[in-house]
Amino acid sequence: MATFDSVSPARPAEVVATLPVHTAAEVDAAVAAAADAQRAWARVPVPARAERIGACAAALAGRKHELARLVSWEAGKVLVEAGGDVQEAVDMAGFVAGQGRAAWGETVPSELASKLAWTSRQPIGVVGLITPWNFPVAIPAWKVFPALLAGNGVVIKPSELAPRCCEVFVETCIDAGIPAELLQVVHGGAEPGEALAVHGAVGAVSFTGSVATGRRVAVAAMERGPRTVSLELGGKNAMIVRADADLDLVIDGAIFGAFGTAGQRCTSTSRLVVEPSVVDELVGRIVDRAGRLRLGDPLDPATDVGPLITAQAAERVAAAIDAAVAEGARVACGGKLRRDVPHCGGGSFVEPTVLTGVKPEARAAKEELFGPVLAVLEATDLDEAVGIVNGVEFGLSAAVYTRDINEALRAVETIDAGIVYVNAPTIGAEIGLPFGGTKHTGNGFREAGTHGIRQFSQVKSVYVDYSQRLQRAQIDNRPPVPGETGA
Repeated sequence: MATFDSVSPARPAEVVATLPVHTAAEVDAAVAAAADAQRAWARVPVPARAERIGACAAALAGRKHELARLVSWEAGKVLVEAGGDVQEAVDMAGFVAGQGRAAWGETVPSELASKLAWTSRQPIGVVGLITPWNFPVAIPAWKVFPALLAGNGVVIKPSELAPRCCEVFVETCIDAGIPAELLQVVHGGAEPGEALAVHGAVGAVSFTGSVATGRRVAVAAMERGPRTVSLELGGKNAMIVRADADLDLVIDGAIFGAFGTAGQRCTSTSRLVVEPSVVDELVGRIVDRAGRLRLGDPLDPATDVGPLITAQAAERVAAAIDAAVAEGARVACGGKLRRDVPHCGGGSFVEPTVLTGVKPEARAAKEELFGPVLAVLEATDLDEAVGIVNGVEFGLSAAVYTRDINEALRAVETIDAGIVYVNAPTIGAEIGLPFGGTKHTGNGFREAGTHGIRQFSQVKSVYVDYSQRLQRAQIDNRPPVPGETGA
């Protein structure tokens, strides 16, 4: 069997795990096993399924320290962020478990007498999940737990850049009581991913990743017949800063939003749209803070910014910075690709970078860079700022900083994004509300909240007629209402 190595991005010579490259035939076997187990799982009452998922929350919490170190080692996230990644999984399991006793349908009054009408939610069958490396525990949790609660079997293919994290997550869930055959993991790159996306026995596919790959997944999936295909594909997220904003708060938000996870979140703050009267002070203070951030081993608690996931990713970001300068931007700080970070032999780092003088039409203002780069643009009023925010192909997350409640609410209303923050950065979504975006960020589905359960289930409408006679809906055979002509 062919294998591949998952390595530490900080020290690529360190092998985290050696894993199999699964073939299309092995994906077939995984889907068949999940389908067999799903038939029994679907007969388990929803509250009982929820109890198993609640046990997963406790099991993950018990392994939080161990899992966080693994996330830091394999995905390159600094320890505090790696701990947050695992905590999201714990919280999602707890939230989904709570939904096991919540309302899943609706009742409506029938237009006919002696008749009931309601909806219920039914399992899809087997769902295929394709997840990225940058939240290697949290995003599997966002998908797996709602899918299981809805009564489905699951086959998950994690990114080959951080597969061991997902594998340990799944092992923990199985140890907590999820049936082993119900939750299958397949590894590798394009072959198992494509096989899962087009499998005739997979009823739904959920993908998080790049726009280009997501589109290919969607096209391939739909070619094989009707199914649910949900996509979450990234963003070009912006913070609007008005002149009356609390600049201390803005700086904290910009540093965390732009440089947390080395800018490798789909919600990372990539653009700062600032009123000209405060731009010089704001940029100067951000540059000062950014210049003091420490690059280093993500397993070292003193590290602020870890490596990019691969050398190729770092080279791509560095090339994008060079392209921005060629288009007229100025590097206010950072801008360099670093391979000389102590204790990180072979790791590829990009210094936290602030670009000024960026124009709305520039590539640095429009393209997702997926690195620690903050492009600063200027806008004289809120309408111009919102126009800049909306003038890209993505619509995931945005923020506005102002003390003026009227401007804040006008921004919330007019920004075209799935998530909008007021006086907080573009990262930090909570599991109780839906997560996802507009335009090319996705295809309209949402994860988290109750929406996660909706995307992994299908609605059934139920009518119960206890009149003991034929009644015909939508046919005008009802007796006239007293007082009407002819009554």
